[in-house]
Amino acid sequence: MSEYIKVQETILNELEKTLNGINQEEVNLLLNEIVNAEKVFFVGVGRVLLSLKSIAKRFAHLGINSVVVGQITEPAITSKDLLIVGSGSGESIYPLKIAEKAQQYNAKIAHIGANSNGSMKKYTNFFIEIPTGTKYHETKKVDSVQPMTSLFEQSVLLLGDILSLMLIRNKNIDISSLWEYHANLE
Repeated sequence: MSEYIKVQETILNELEKTLNGINQEEVNLLLNEIVNAEKVFFVGVGRVLLSLKSIAKRFAHLGINSVVVGQITEPAITSKDLLIVGSGSGESIYPLKIAEKAQQYNAKIAHIGANSNGSMKKYTNFFIEIPTGTKYHETKKVDSVQPMTSLFEQSVLLLGDILSLMLIRNKNIDISSLWEYHANLE
């Protein structure tokens, strides 16, 4: 067996264990909040932010008013909106400050993370646990041989794709019709 196949199988096994460890009720709650929000904001840093940007883009394809915090056209957040915070540790300074600010405007705040007891806890309405380690190496449910927090970041991205397909099925969206929302200034 080639090294590529060995590594591929390792990563896919880690992802399967992690995604199977996510609480379905937490996912359903998040899905409900996404559907009911006027706008869905996303905040994170580093590779987590890259995963969140991908989710925001896909949600836009589904007709959801999605906003990445800090983008130049970012509108005001209100009590009708949802902020999705991606932070494995729940300790990253920028997402913490943004969550604190969003709380002042009575927005709903969801934390996708690996540490339910982090500082983010005091700002969020609900938590979706990705059962991996964090940069602070808290107790984890799924061990990973991948560098740093790769498993968490990959799982956030795949959770977004799972939520997207759930939304498509929930709204009976014809997937072929989504191309009308795809960027066309390419």
